[in-house]
Amino acid sequence: MNSNIVENPSSILQSYVESPEKQSKLYRRTLVIVILSQIFGGAGLAAGITVGALLAQDMLGTDNFTGIPTALFTLGSAGAALLVGRLSQQYGRSLGLGLGFLMGGLGAVGVVAAALANSIILLLISLLVYGAGTATNLQARYAGTDLANAKQRATAASVAMVFTTFGAVAGPNLVNVTGDFALSIGVPSLAGPFLLAAAAYTLAGIVLLVLLRPDPLLVANAIAIYGKESEKISSVQETIPMGLEKRGITIGAVVMILTQIVMVAIMTMTPVHMKHHGHGLSEVGLVIGFHIGSMYLPSLITGILVDKIGRTAMAIASGVTLLIAGVVAATASADSMVVLIIALSLLGLGWNFGLISGSALIVDATTPSNRAKVQGSVDVLIALSGASGGALSGMVVAQSSYATLSFAGGLLSLMLIPVMLWLRHKK
Repeated sequence: MNSNIVENPSSILQSYVESPEKQSKLYRRTLVIVILSQIFGGAGLAAGITVGALLAQDMLGTDNFTGIPTALFTLGSAGAALLVGRLSQQYGRSLGLGLGFLMGGLGAVGVVAAALANSIILLLISLLVYGAGTATNLQARYAGTDLANAKQRATAASVAMVFTTFGAVAGPNLVNVTGDFALSIGVPSLAGPFLLAAAAYTLAGIVLLVLLRPDPLLVANAIAIYGKESEKISSVQETIPMGLEKRGITIGAVVMILTQIVMVAIMTMTPVHMKHHGHGLSEVGLVIGFHIGSMYLPSLITGILVDKIGRTAMAIASGVTLLIAGVVAATASADSMVVLIIALSLLGLGWNFGLISGSALIVDATTPSNRAKVQGSVDVLIALSGASGGALSGMVVAQSSYATLSFAGGLLSLMLIPVMLWLRHKK
């Protein structure tokens, strides 16, 4: 945290420290601004998920490395997560998140340029930079929790994710429209969704840089240091024992890492699997649209459940749901759109359960003075796990089958159950 702010809070921050009513208003305003940015951010991240593997397949001429795009922009998101977390801790959410989205937009422009030039090297570099948008989109969920109390944290994180749905579902279903537009201006059709991503990420960044003021994390830190004890602001003033802090961070990280590996691996190869069996881009977009909708749309209900029935129960529910998704995907006929939609929807839902329960655990185990830094570090691990899942998924399918990949993912997700029970027992 910026030392000048800690030692000499500005008059603006001080006014929030002294007014619970202003804190409450800022909490609600922050949620609105984050929601607006997430609508744009969702549209930006959908491009890479929907056509990233297909673009690489087209440019590389082989299936063996079709998981590489997902691996690259997920790897890029790892580095960006660390950067965004550190910037947010030092200067506030507005600067960290805003610059992260702008980097994602720059990467999307680079992908379009790579397609135009048919340059594999430029494509790989641009996908790394594009990953900053993915990292930022995920970290934005934390901005709403900075001023939330203990019973609001999962719900606050989930509100932002709900509205990611609007952009995230629209993106995959605009692949034909953006592809046609791209062709009309001389750009390969598969690069069309990245034109949308460039505009969407840039708008998300501008919204946060301009509107997210006063910064909720800086206000929360000022309250933690200078605020008086009261029920309304106790959530940002708590002192967490070191042992419980480390354990909570470990539990949250494990939940999100496992769910990320399983989701990314199966999701990455579904468009390639469908294309091999004669499905067109519009059908791929429909399936991925349902998948992304399931990743984000149930968030508000999930957040309420996490706050009401507990983090452990919902993390276990994540593992069970992902197992069912893997089995359905593995046994589904490639010709059946309905079953593929069900499988990918369950995959998104299981990920949703894991991400929100894990995020709540991380917030529970941190204070404003270290929260953004820890969140960024954990998101690095999540991104790296996703990169591994994406990179290995193409190789597994090339050497075996999509069914094998799906079964393996489902079985891996079951690890959440003994891990959660063991870690709960160690409390």
